[in-house]
Amino acid sequence: MDLTSTAATRREQIVRAALALYEQKGIERTSVKDIAEAAGITRSLFYHYFARKEDVTDAILDFYTEGFVAAIREWNEARTRLDVAGALRDCVKLLRELLFERDAFRELLLKDENASLYLQFLQRASEAIARYVTDSTARDYARYHQIEIKHTYETFYLLVFGLIGFLRQHSDADDQVLEDLIADTLHLDL
Repeated sequence: MDLTSTAATRREQIVRAALALYEQKGIERTSVKDIAEAAGITRSLFYHYFARKEDVTDAILDFYTEGFVAAIREWNEARTRLDVAGALRDCVKLLRELLFERDAFRELLLKDENASLYLQFLQRASEAIARYVTDSTARDYARYHQIEIKHTYETFYLLVFGLIGFLRQHSDADDQVLEDLIADTLHLDL
């Protein structure tokens, strides 16, 4: 095993330990000492990989953001080209799954005391998804249809950010309403 993979494995070990502790004790009640002990390392080794606890939290947010993008990538690769309506239905279904899949860390993000962390996650997820969709799905769509939005990345960013916020407040919203919001915002040729 080379040093790069050893370092990546150690970082992942620390992140997993922090995540488990955040789920058990909460973010604020978890210390660097707790994380180091749970990871089976010294505090000085912790600081070799992360300058502070917030950096581990950032790594966890990156992990969840990467998971969102990976799911969008799978959706994009599986969708049937030229079936815009079907892709839209599947996208709304996926969005619901991603937002309402329950795990302890996602539950922590929804607590009032973690509002700034939730906002950080929302911004990262919106940016990453908007970048991916702009560079892939929108380009593919443009091969067969005219794109009638001027600022593609910015529109997708606002759309993702808004949809997540809307669904958090209106989880019972009908899928057709969500599909219409997306289609109207993007001026999709259905």
